[in-house]
Amino acid sequence: MAEKIYLFDTTLRDGAQGTGIDFSLSDKYAIAKALDEFGIDFIEGGWPGANPADSKFFLKPPKLEHAKLIAFGMTCRANKSAANDPSLAQVINSKSNAACIVGKTSTFQVEEILKISQEENLRIIRQSCEEVVKRKGQGNSMFDAEHFFDGYKDNPNYALQCIKSAQDGGASWLILCDTNGGSMPDEVELIVRQVCKKMTEETAVKTEAKNKIKIGIHAHNDTGNAIANSLAAVRAGATQVQGTINGIGERCGNADLIAIIPNLMLKMKLATSVEEKKLGRLLELSRLLDNRINRVPRADAPYVGTAAFAHKGGLHGAAVAKNTRAYEHIEPEVVGNQRNILVSDQAGKANLIAKINNLKILNSQSEMKPQAIDSLLEQVKIREAKGYSYEDADASLSLLVLKAAGLYDEFFDIQRFRVTDERRWNALGEEVIESEVVVSLIESKNGGSEEKLTAANSALGPVNALDKALRKGLGEKYPVLTKLRLVDYRVRIIPPEKKSSGSEATTRVSIDFIGKNGEAWTTVGVSANIIVASLQALADSYRYMIFREKQSSQPA
Repeated sequence: MAEKIYLFDTTLRDGAQGTGIDFSLSDKYAIAKALDEFGIDFIEGGWPGANPADSKFFLKPPKLEHAKLIAFGMTCRANKSAANDPSLAQVINSKSNAACIVGKTSTFQVEEILKISQEENLRIIRQSCEEVVKRKGQGNSMFDAEHFFDGYKDNPNYALQCIKSAQDGGASWLILCDTNGGSMPDEVELIVRQVCKKMTEETAVKTEAKNKIKIGIHAHNDTGNAIANSLAAVRAGATQVQGTINGIGERCGNADLIAIIPNLMLKMKLATSVEEKKLGRLLELSRLLDNRINRVPRADAPYVGTAAFAHKGGLHGAAVAKNTRAYEHIEPEVVGNQRNILVSDQAGKANLIAKINNLKILNSQSEMKPQAIDSLLEQVKIREAKGYSYEDADASLSLLVLKAAGLYDEFFDIQRFRVTDERRWNALGEEVIESEVVVSLIESKNGGSEEKLTAANSALGPVNALDKALRKGLGEKYPVLTKLRLVDYRVRIIPPEKKSSGSEATTRVSIDFIGKNGEAWTTVGVSANIIVASLQALADSYRYMIFREKQSSQPA
């Protein structure tokens, strides 16, 4: 294997072909900057001329400190000169450092899809690469060998002729593509090994020197093997790996660089341009992409998912408390992640104690007694049997811990509430549905308690009206609640144990919030009534926010 592997990111081009993904110009700038700062070698910015965003991006490209900006395009059209092809000209004339040109390397694709002769395909590959070298300079031409693995299986000699034509045209990198994503790791490793051997021998004959051929791998994930295929290619001699952040891309996606990079560096002990200290920003890079495409991060994503270092079973929690190597293959901090001890009906005492320590809501003078921990564990299991889930609802769990420790302050009490929904039509004949909520709150005041009525309405539904009414009633005494932002609301229907109507099922509501300093947390509520479940989750979050504010104001 090579001493160093070069990383090529195609998130902004191939990743943008994924279903539901559409990058704005500002998205492209932000992602390119993050990739450059992280240490990626080549950033494929898009296809100049293919769409307005890509064209604008290359008219005024971002200033990159480390990476080379790559423009993507296709070979010149059949029976046309590469020097006079308008589409190729847009790629070559773009303000990029280099260009990656895609061409067919499969006899099936050439004869059945392009409908041209094999000889003509070899010509357009060679001349297109020559044109890139003329305009961009030596070392700035890459050839993307489309359908290479399928083509090699059908006709290995012709597939090799295609990449040799690209090499003759001056291409500095030959990228072997598993375009349809149907190859297996053993096939990829065998073919890449054969290609490296044959191309090296060919070069040695021509130059009388054993020059190292620069081979890359571009894998798609249609069989779920894109990561494995990429690593197999590296074992066989590939020195460039192409992929996208979080594996986004056409159909089932591309090879996921977020998993490939730590695998290369930590498992295969290979050097990349990513500094070891910057590997700790891997999770940050993954989240940036998810935020930009408005996608919920995969909890089970290798290395960076919230479940990647989560421990739920009591046996696992107890072992990890003794030595993290018991159930973790690396320290989570190496990739910017953190250990997550889950508390559920499967958790043991070790899990619960570890979770309490991670919550950091008790100080050293407020350690819980063993009896309190036993009682809390039993309470958690009883509540989870009713439908609650505390695996990710840390804020609601924190309140249970404070109660068990005798440190809980309820701050306010909700006596009663009334929700009214009205459906009507306005003067334009448009349907209008509005929710109105009236809430009775009890607050402590001057050593006693005082009842306060508050009301609010909303066209966004009863939960929004309830949220507005509660904040209105509590805002004067607890102004910090104005900084609380609701970012996600999820409902899960829990089927009843006894056979009955589905409408009699229990409802679990989970709500995600962000506080004033960017701290994120989740609360949970359970009831047969969705409004009551929502009220529980809302109230838990307000209480947690108030508690955190008071905690931060106390002297250390």
